[in-house]
Amino acid sequence: MAISAKLLGEDEYVVVSTRTHWKALIGPVFLLLVVAALGGFLAAIVPSGTLQTPARIAILAVGVVVLATFALKPFLNWFFSTYTITNRRLITRHGILTRTGRDIPLMRINDVSYEHGLVDRLLGCGTLHIESAGERGQVVLPDVPHVEHVHLQMSDLLFGGPEGRPGDGILEDEQPPEHMRRRPQPQEQQPRTDDGTIFSSDDDR
Repeated sequence: MAISAKLLGEDEYVVVSTRTHWKALIGPVFLLLVVAALGGFLAAIVPSGTLQTPARIAILAVGVVVLATFALKPFLNWFFSTYTITNRRLITRHGILTRTGRDIPLMRINDVSYEHGLVDRLLGCGTLHIESAGERGQVVLPDVPHVEHVHLQMSDLLFGGPEGRPGDGILEDEQPPEHMRRRPQPQEQQPRTDDGTIFSSDDDR
């Protein structure tokens, strides 16, 4: 499920790699059970005779077409769609035969937030909203598992830890954006002697 190491840059590592939440498979699984039960019932009540075998084959063919269209395709879309967060960028991949992807450098992300309703909270997922400084603007990642944890990890990468340090999204040789720079802290004033000189314990050494 994780992105190939060949696609990562130097000193880049994966922080989070996930598919959408398994709730995307509830519909396909339910449809599979309904079609299988209904197909078995219809095949059982087909009257005996010369048309019994062709009728059962037709029922089977219709069931396969319905499952391939409304169950197999959503499953493959879920299986081949991934969200990956590294210490440098956000990577999204979608598609079965035709693959589409998008990479957003963390330095271009201005804000990250999440939302989840009652059902999402019960299932442990939510929607992640990412504001990027680009032509497309906002990126929405639906049904992200453990969305609060993913949001926290992205915030640490973007804005640093509790001490306010820049996260790994800033390269060592790059100037961080204005909103990610630390404000200079005022220096602690040293006690002064009566003649105005600064007293330091190093003077006694």
